[in-house]
Amino acid sequence: MSCPPGNYEKGAKLFKARCTQCHTIDKDGGSKTGPALYGVIGRQSGSVPGYSYTAANKNAGIVWERQTLYEYLENPKKYIPKTKMAFAGFKKKQDRADVVEFMVQECSK
Repeated sequence: MSCPPGNYEKGAKLFKARCTQCHTIDKDGGSKTGPALYGVIGRQSGSVPGYSYTAANKNAGIVWERQTLYEYLENPKKYIPKTKMAFAGFKKKQDRADVVEFMVQECSK
C-alpha cells in the first residue's frame, strides 16, 4: 500500500511522543539510543557515521524514502528482521503517514 498524504502537525506530536526518547531529527541532534534521523530521506540503511548498527540493518540495502519509511514504521522488526529497534510500530496507517510527513519536512530544513 502506498503512503497516503500525512499531516505535519499531527506527525510532529506523534514523533515527539513516540520517537524522541531514542532519536533526534534536528540538524545538529546527533545519535541517542537510535541513530540521528536528520537527513534520513535518500540515505542508505545502516549508514549514520559512528552509530553501532546491527548487521541486519547495515546489510538491508534499503534507501529511506517516504514509502520505505511508511512500510518500516508499521513493524520495524518484521521489515528488518534482527534490527535492534525496540519500537513496535505505528499500526494506524494515518499515524504512520503523519510521522513520515513530519520526517520528510524536517529533513529538508
